[in-house]
Amino acid sequence: MTSSTPATTSGILLVDKEGDWTSHDVVARVRRLAGTRKVGHAGTLDPMATGLLVLGINSATRLLTFLTGSDKVYEATIRLGASTSTDDAEGEVLGYAPASQLQRITASDLESGIERLTGDISQVPSSVSAIKINGERAYARVRAGEDVRLPPRPVTVSRFDIIDTRFGVEFDGKVAVDLDVIVACSSGTYIRALARDLGFSLGVGGHLTRLHRTRVGPFDVRDAHTLSDSALIGSLVPSAAAATRMFPVVEMSSDSARDLMQGKRPVTNLVDSAGPLAAIAPQGTLIGLVKVESGQLVSLVNFPPD
Repeated sequence: MTSSTPATTSGILLVDKEGDWTSHDVVARVRRLAGTRKVGHAGTLDPMATGLLVLGINSATRLLTFLTGSDKVYEATIRLGASTSTDDAEGEVLGYAPASQLQRITASDLESGIERLTGDISQVPSSVSAIKINGERAYARVRAGEDVRLPPRPVTVSRFDIIDTRFGVEFDGKVAVDLDVIVACSSGTYIRALARDLGFSLGVGGHLTRLHRTRVGPFDVRDAHTLSDSALIGSLVPSAAAATRMFPVVEMSSDSARDLMQGKRPVTNLVDSAGPLAAIAPQGTLIGLVKVESGQLVSLVNFPPD
C-alpha cells in the first residue's frame, strides 16, 4: 500500500491496533507508509491487546509527551478461577480454583471487590510490565529467570463497571467466571493487575483474557483505522487540530505569532497560567505550546512549520 501524503506532513495518527502486533511493529509499518522516520507513540499496547494506539508523525511527536500521561478507557474481559504468571492469557497457569468456590461468588462479592479497586488506589504492576529496573525492562528480567517484585504505585481508577457476567465458562477442562468490564483510569494503571487483584480478593485467582483500548485523552478508537485500511494515512489529524482538542487555545495575531516563533514573549491580557495552551496562528497552524507568565506568552514547546 502506498500513500499520497507528503513525507513532511505532521500530525496525530489514530491506529486501531489488531491483536499479535507489537506497538513497535505498528510504528515501523507507519514509518514506511508515511515516508518518514519521525514516528512515535503515546503509550504501548501489549501484543494481545487491541484498540487505540496514538501515533505522532514528524513535529507532532512533541505532542506525545502530553498524551502519554492522559487518562485512558478500556474494555476488557477478566477471567476468575485461575491465576497466571503474566496476569493475562499469555502466561502459564499457576493454579485453578475449585468449582464449588466459584459457585459461592455472589453479585455482592463482585461489587465489593471492584469497589476496593476503584478510586485512588495503590497498585503493584505486573512483573512482566515494561517498567524499567536499573535501565532494564521488568519483563526482560523475568524472561531471564529473575524473580521480579515491583513496588506499588498510586493510580486512579475512575470507572470500573461490570457489563456482563458469565458463570460456568469452560477453561482448560475446568470452569471459570468471565466478567466483561469497562475501566477508565489514569496513565500507568495496569488492567492485568486489576484482574489479578480482583481474583485474589475473591480467593479464586484471576487474569485478563481480552483488552481493548477505546480512548486516550480526547481521542477515540471510533475515529481510528487499522493498518490495512487504505484511508489510514489520509486520516492524519493535523497538529493544530490535535492540539486544540488537547489544550485551551490562544488565538495569535500575525505579529504575535511571528514574535513567538522568534523567541520573543508577546504581551497578552490572559491571566497567568502554567499551560500548556495551544498557540494558533491566523492561518490555523500550530505555532507552539505556551504558558502565561506576568502577562506574557512564554513558549514551552515550538512547532516548526512543515
